Amino acid sequence: MKSLGNIIWLILGGLLVALIYYLVGLLMCISIIGIPFGLQLFKLGTYALWPFGHELVNCPGQPGCLSTVMNLLWILLGWWEIAAIHLVCGLLFCLTIIGIPWGITHFRMAVNSIFPFGKEIR
Repeated sequence: MKSLGNIIWLILGGLLVALIYYLVGLLMCISIIGIPFGLQLFKLGTYALWPFGHELVNCPGQPGCLSTVMNLLWILLGWWEIAAIHLVCGLLFCLTIIGIPWGITHFRMAVNSIFPFGKEIR
């Protein structure tokens, strides 16, 4: 069932979401200052490719001081807009009964895109 959910997710826009994450991550990695943010975007892009059967969880010993500061910078620099886009997409998917699983996945991605530092994909 996870494989079918992931395939439908890719068809309904998950591939586009992942590509956007990867492209913006590459742009962020151009500068040295942007590399930590680019790496987080790569992590979110990988999660966006196969969200069913995987989850972003806190690494052992996280959230630490550095990841908390980086998450705060992430929010202050405007990356909260990613979460807002996922919330809108989640609401649109939840308008239909069939789209509810994909809407819930967008809601999970919204929460994870607010605080990406100190998390890993499992």
